[in-house]
Amino acid sequence: MTHDILIAVLILGALGVLFAVVLYIVAQKFKVVEDPLIDEVAEVLPGANCGGCGKAGCRAFAEACVAQGNMEGLRCAPGGDAVAAKVAELLGCAVAQGEPQVAVVRCNPANCGEKRKSNYDGLRSCAFQATVYTGEGGCPFGCLGCGDCVAACQFDAIHMGANGVPVVDEEKCTACGACAKACPRRIIELRPKGKMNRRVYVSCVNKEKGAEARKSCGNACIGCGKCEKACPFDAVHVTDNVAYIDPTKCKSCRKCVVECPTGAIHDVNFPAPAKKPEAPKPAPEKLEVPVAEKVEVKQ
Repeated sequence: MTHDILIAVLILGALGVLFAVVLYIVAQKFKVVEDPLIDEVAEVLPGANCGGCGKAGCRAFAEACVAQGNMEGLRCAPGGDAVAAKVAELLGCAVAQGEPQVAVVRCNPANCGEKRKSNYDGLRSCAFQATVYTGEGGCPFGCLGCGDCVAACQFDAIHMGANGVPVVDEEKCTACGACAKACPRRIIELRPKGKMNRRVYVSCVNKEKGAEARKSCGNACIGCGKCEKACPFDAVHVTDNVAYIDPTKCKSCRKCVVECPTGAIHDVNFPAPAKKPEAPKPAPEKLEVPVAEKVEVKQ
């Protein structure tokens, strides 16, 4: 009996040693040596894991930076230039200063006077609603108002406005792009903040022809092309019945804003135009009443 137990123990011990050797060989063969610089880069990142950089998270962004050896084509939106400078210092490379961006909502049904054409009583999700429903306002391109963008934002920078369309808080927005990715209608776009936070953009994405677009929204772009003709910098073009302003060409002259007949083009953070002084009204001319001549009547 004792002999059998001893044999079993020896066999189990031999198997344990054998498996340990096999595991060691496999571990050595397939081991991955991670650069400690990855941890250093990851520490200076904000840790939001928002995906604004195009990577799976901050750790993946750090790995990409270290593997590449520089930050060309890589940018942490929440961290901005400050974090970019720290990462560049760790990598020992130079980094170009990026132009600050902000999320812009390209839908504005506030003053169009539209009424609900139908009532939606289903799952409150823009992603789901976009697959089965046009929208309560009837615009097949406009905001659905369920707030998927609000739920996606980790910085409390976007909220639903009184008109059912999201409003972006410029001070909190980090341009991570999470809200833009969450919007199934693609009405949210990242655009440069512009000098003094001033920018001009078309707040409409409706590709229907003018008459049809106006049926859904009085503020819709009708693709008339007046803005395109008015722009002296070739920054505005009408494609698929809707105008778009190229932020890299726009000089904020606002001539397109004046020409737009529907108010679809917005100028943000510009001072109100000065009112022209009213010309003084001319004094009323005095009318001279001719004195009737006396006529002598001979009797």
